[in-house]
Amino acid sequence: MIVPELRPWQAARPRLARAAGAVRPRLARAARALEPRVARFARATAPRFTGPKTWQYTAGAATAGLALAAGVVTAAGPWDSTGQRTAERDRAVALDHTGGADHGRGSGTAGQPRPAPSAGAVLAGLGGTSGAAPAAPRGAALADVLGPLLEDPALGSRHAASVVDLATGRRLYGTAVEESLTPASTTKIATAVAALSALGPDHRLTTRTAYEADTGELVLVGGGDPTLTARKDAKGLASLRTLADKTAAALQKRDVTRVTLSYDTSLFAGSEMHPIGVNDNLARVTALMADEGRTDGSTSGPAPRVSDPAADAARTFAGLLRSHGVKVSPPGPSKATGRAEPLAAVASPPLSALVERMLTNSDNDLGEALLRHTAVAAGRRADFAGGAAAVAGRLKHLGLPVAGSEFRDGSGLDRADRLTAGLLTELLATAADPGRPGLRAALTGLPIAHFTGTLADRYPGGAAGVVRAKTGTLTGVNTLAGTVVTRDGRTLGFAFFASDTTDPEAAQTALDRLAGALADCGCR
Repeated sequence: MIVPELRPWQAARPRLARAAGAVRPRLARAARALEPRVARFARATAPRFTGPKTWQYTAGAATAGLALAAGVVTAAGPWDSTGQRTAERDRAVALDHTGGADHGRGSGTAGQPRPAPSAGAVLAGLGGTSGAAPAAPRGAALADVLGPLLEDPALGSRHAASVVDLATGRRLYGTAVEESLTPASTTKIATAVAALSALGPDHRLTTRTAYEADTGELVLVGGGDPTLTARKDAKGLASLRTLADKTAAALQKRDVTRVTLSYDTSLFAGSEMHPIGVNDNLARVTALMADEGRTDGSTSGPAPRVSDPAADAARTFAGLLRSHGVKVSPPGPSKATGRAEPLAAVASPPLSALVERMLTNSDNDLGEALLRHTAVAAGRRADFAGGAAAVAGRLKHLGLPVAGSEFRDGSGLDRADRLTAGLLTELLATAADPGRPGLRAALTGLPIAHFTGTLADRYPGGAAGVVRAKTGTLTGVNTLAGTVVTRDGRTLGFAFFASDTTDPEAAQTALDRLAGALADCGCR
């Protein structure tokens, strides 16, 4: 049985507002105490980013930890509708400017609040430095702190841990770092790095229509974008309604009022059914779907799905065309030929944003789609096996230690997946490398402790805001991997695996204690 990830941030907005209100006084007190030290650290480790514009808007270079501790976020809160920190993205876009996002509360004009200042850099220790950075924790001291916590019976009979210094990539602590264990949803970190490496952070997924003039066939061609939406408010996603509007206009220019509608899912290959079978955690894996085939109006988390997402999206598209006066046949599967004339297209947000959504919400549908897009980029068959081989190949190309790893899917729902704690921390260090700015979304998309995504319900204590991590939960398996800013301002990457667990909540709490200990650790 699958234990689903905890409810994501979008579904918990009211509760999070209350949580933010409760934690804000404590953070304000911490800010007053920490302000001089944080200011010194910020001056010493201010990033000197000189990379291409891709880095400027995909980096999302701000941390909830330092930002909240330093008191630089207004009471409006540092979140936008996607669960990502608005201040992060705005700072990344305008590194040379002062000020930041207004978080939906106006632009600073008369009678309106001024924009919040840009948040401090999440990867401050990773850029060039103008002074001495705080020393990294010592391995022996980390062992003294983490060792006893790893003995917690709640972590099951097998566990592994790895901690690295993200500024240098050096491993500071490890136990069973090369043991291959079931990673659950932390697999998505590997999927994210592989997809970003193969496709680039600017890549977009395109859904289009093509017209076969000789047969009067209109083909809706799936682009492998599970975020394609049929909702009236697309919220920045590719819109099936917009595609219908554009297609109807193009048909009208050609004096076409009647079409035979078909849909093309040939971008992906192989079985559409995940090995776990029918499950509320994801839809059938197909190159054409709208709103991830959800039937309950949700945008994230487990939900009942339509039995045939491609056919359902095509039927919705047919109805949209009919509203424009186009006579449309009942849709059926087909494939656009080389003779087909392009009519219209809509594109997804950039891959960097899709990766962030996948990690924050633990979006399994995106995980499986990005696995297949990685296969397409590698010239492999876009199915489970081809995607898994492509991900392993990309990671090996990046010089990562893939020995002992087995990739079976892109989401981590397959219990046959195997990763090592050492590989996960190497993935985090690689994504943090200033020389690889295109991979940064693999870090900026990580849920923020007690505030966003699958960590929204966790870390009510001192680690709130300073831990950013991907969770993983299957029956008998609990994992956590991400980044943490220590009390001395050092940014670490960590991965904790727990297998053969019997109480998922107790195991989750034990993992949170480990990450919280790192946050509170000087460990000199």
